[in-house]
Amino acid sequence: MQNENSGALSGKKLVLGVCSSIAAYKAADLLSALVKMGADVRVVMTRNAQRLISPRIFQTLSRGEVYSSMWREISEWKPEHISLAEFADAMLVAPATANTIGNFANGLAPDLLSSVFMAIDPSNVLIAPAMNSAMYSHPSLRRNMDFLKGMGVSFIEPEYGALACGAEGKGRLANMDDIVSAVLKKLTGGNP
Repeated sequence: MQNENSGALSGKKLVLGVCSSIAAYKAADLLSALVKMGADVRVVMTRNAQRLISPRIFQTLSRGEVYSSMWREISEWKPEHISLAEFADAMLVAPATANTIGNFANGLAPDLLSSVFMAIDPSNVLIAPAMNSAMYSHPSLRRNMDFLKGMGVSFIEPEYGALACGAEGKGRLANMDDIVSAVLKKLTGGNP
């Protein structure tokens, strides 16, 4: 898919949110594919995601700063969560955890990623969950997802298969081609 869509995202701006799912390593491949397609991607990592995978990987692949804190010194007058939301044509959260989805659905903004979500049009947000199958099927998560869908947020459904915890079920991060297709559709109106 990547070769046939080279340049398809040229000029498009995307915020990529990376949460603390074990699938965080797959976000590096996803970022690489999006950049090769011409997208200008700014990465926002949760604090716990940085415990699983180094921000330096995302910094190198995006050729830009990786954002994670609301409280670092800034060189511009506008706080990051506002400037990132204004920068983005769309926001993709992949992988997304139950915690982050819950924050989004309940209007909580305890971190930079959730704060960016609060400052962006929900219809410009794509979420690719990745978690244990019991968590993914939990009524609280389903309620939160349904609420977000009602706000216009798009979800890229996870796959069924072997999970990192040893269980088998629905919860694996969606196939990269499916995520890239959803981003293409969102950013090009379905006309890559």
